[in-house]
Amino acid sequence: MKTLIRINFATTLAIMLFMLAASPAWSDSDPLPSWNEGPAKRAIIEFVQATTDKSSAKFVPLEERIAAFDQDGTLWASHPMYAQVIYCLDRVPDVVKAKPALAKIEPFKTVLSGDRQKIAKLSKSDLFKILAATLSGMSVEQFTSEARKWLETAKHPRWGRLYTELTYLPMLDVMKYLRANGFKTYIVTGGGQDFVRAYAEKTYGIPPEQVVGAAGGTRFGYDKNGRPILTKEPKLLLNDNDAGKPEAIHLMIGRRPVAAFGNSTGDRQMLEYAKAGDGERLGMLLLHDDAKREYAYGPALGLPDTKVGTFPQSLYDEAKKQGWIVISMKNDWRRVWAFEP
Repeated sequence: MKTLIRINFATTLAIMLFMLAASPAWSDSDPLPSWNEGPAKRAIIEFVQATTDKSSAKFVPLEERIAAFDQDGTLWASHPMYAQVIYCLDRVPDVVKAKPALAKIEPFKTVLSGDRQKIAKLSKSDLFKILAATLSGMSVEQFTSEARKWLETAKHPRWGRLYTELTYLPMLDVMKYLRANGFKTYIVTGGGQDFVRAYAEKTYGIPPEQVVGAAGGTRFGYDKNGRPILTKEPKLLLNDNDAGKPEAIHLMIGRRPVAAFGNSTGDRQMLEYAKAGDGERLGMLLLHDDAKREYAYGPALGLPDTKVGTFPQSLYDEAKKQGWIVISMKNDWRRVWAFEP
C-alpha cells in the first residue's frame, strides 16, 4: 500500500509539473495588472494566446514574433515637449561656450535668453539648427555619457521626476508579457537613435541593437592617442517617422512586425505596414485622454489640439476602419505610473 501511495504521489507530482511547464506564461496570474478589464486588454491577451499556441491556425513561429513600439507618447510622456528637445536646449550653453560667436546668432540667442514664450515659438528650422549643433561634434561614446548624465538629473517640470520615471506602466507590462511569450520587442521612434539607446535597456529592457530611430551620420577617425573612434556629424541619414518607420524597419530589422504600437500620425504607416502582413496581426494606438493623471490631447474626439504627438480624427477613423485598437488612457489603464499608489 505504501509503495502504491508513493507511486501515486510521484505520478501526481509529475503531472502537476508537466502542466505547469506546458502552461503559457499568461495563465499563472494577470499578465497586465495595470490595465482595466476591457476590449484593449482582451485584444492583447487573445493575440498572444492565439499566436503562441501551436495548435492554433494563428500560430506565429518564434523567429517571426516581432513587436514594434513607438516611444514618445507611446512608452513615456512627451508633453509639453519631447525630452530630447529639452536635452538639446539644455546643452546650448555648453555649445556656445565652445563657440562664443553663436551667442549673437539665432536661434541660440533666443535659447540663451531663457524666455520660454519665445523659445516655444521657435520654428522647425530653428530646432533643427539646435539639434544639429548639440547632437554632433563629439564621439558616440562621449554623446552617450553626456546623455546619461543629463537623464540622471533632469526632471519633468510637472511631476518633478526623472524623465525615465515617466514611463507608462501598462506599456511596460505589455512588453514584459510579449517577451515572456517569445516576442522580440523593438523601439521604432522618430527620436534620435543614439539618445534612446543611451537608456532603453535600463528603462525598457530593450538593448541598443533593438532601437531603431532617427539616425545621424558618423565619421570614422582616430583620437589624439590613435584610438579608432566614431564622431557624430550634423547630417540626417534616416528620418524614422511617418513612411520612414516601415522603411527603417525593413532596413534595420528585416522582418515585418506582427504587432505595432503608436500614438500619433507619425506611427500611421508603421501600423499599416504591420497589419498588411499575412496571419494574425495587432495594431494599437494610445489616445491621451486623461488630463488628470497625464494629459489630454488629440484633436480626435474633440480633445485639445497639439503639435506634439498629434492624434487627429482622421487617424481615429482609420483605426476603426483598419481594425486597430485605440487605447483610452483614461478608461483602459488602471495605473499610469509605477510611482502611483
